[in-house]
Amino acid sequence: MAKPSHKISSELMKKILSVIVVVVVTLTQTAQITAFAQETDKPVVNAQACVLYCVDDGKVYFSVNENKKMKPASTTKLMTSLITLEYADSADKVVAFTKDMTAEGSSMYLKVGEKVKLSDLAAGMMMASGNDAANAAAISIAGSAEKFSELMNNRAAVIGMKNTHFVTPSGLDDENHYSTAYDMALLMSYALENESFAKLTSQKSVTVEFSEPQSKRTTYTNHNRLLSMYEYCTGGKTGYTMAAGRCLVSSAKKDGLTFVCVTLNDRNDWNDHIALYNYGFSKLACVECDDSDYYLEIPCAGGDDESIGVTGTKGKNVVVPLDKKSNVVRTAYADNFLYAPVKDGDIVGRIEYTLDGKTLASTNLTAVEYSNTQNKNKSIWTKIKDFFTYGKE
Repeated sequence: MAKPSHKISSELMKKILSVIVVVVVTLTQTAQITAFAQETDKPVVNAQACVLYCVDDGKVYFSVNENKKMKPASTTKLMTSLITLEYADSADKVVAFTKDMTAEGSSMYLKVGEKVKLSDLAAGMMMASGNDAANAAAISIAGSAEKFSELMNNRAAVIGMKNTHFVTPSGLDDENHYSTAYDMALLMSYALENESFAKLTSQKSVTVEFSEPQSKRTTYTNHNRLLSMYEYCTGGKTGYTMAAGRCLVSSAKKDGLTFVCVTLNDRNDWNDHIALYNYGFSKLACVECDDSDYYLEIPCAGGDDESIGVTGTKGKNVVVPLDKKSNVVRTAYADNFLYAPVKDGDIVGRIEYTLDGKTLASTNLTAVEYSNTQNKNKSIWTKIKDFFTYGKE
């Protein structure tokens, strides 16, 4: 009996392969179209490099050439002013301006012999983008601009700026002076943790009272126009040279959520920053995990006290999709009774933040000495009921 043939003719094979190719191409094109459709709501920017960085979770939500090494121009002064303010917070010494501190370009117009404090030099950098102020601070702190650049590069390494190398404290062009959009976002995020820096960068103007001549007072206006153009802007630094083009590093905060935006070589930087911030704030929301005001008492057995005071703590903020924020559930967990000994600071429970059954964050409930007079009028059982019905927000 003849066996059935499993051979496929060459013509039939060609037809099958043609169909497969068509299907694969069609699926690939469909995938590309779907991906494109998902990206159409993202802003179009003019920057050669940019990044939208969320300070609260350390993630990038939009970028173009984020790791490309480029000239940062005067946005360099973010680092210079931060280090200067750190020294000023320790000892805000008076600096006498000397001839070797002079510099070309933007200036706070210091004259030889005039005296100002270190903190004033930081203001001159952040407001007027003074290259003279940057040089004066560098020489005063480290003895020379070259030695000061070592401080800058050491700090960059601490921050994690892996593609950055500083040569000048002012940001004037040098072939070995470079950074990236991503690294500058890390720098701004790091600098905002310094209270003196965060306050200074948010100011629209600063008035400097000179130590010499004592009668001189000069008001410097912040070059960062975004502070007036965008209601959520909290600070930043401009920069420009012919080689670097227009550079801008800024920060914005809305409803507890903080972004840093960086654009390098961008002729439309103001509008691009606003568009990027609007994009970020339309997608994400911040859940502030701060339970430090939470207080109740839990009955305690085996000790001198009938009850133990319990308070919440502050945890890190978490970032969630904006349309999911209302679904975040906040729930407290603790035993009905505590057993002595319980010491001040002992962890006796927790508050969890969950979304769709997944834990986002938790804060500790700790024992404290009873001192909340507002709770004295509540019975212990009422407070326990309040505690365990503390839920969705």
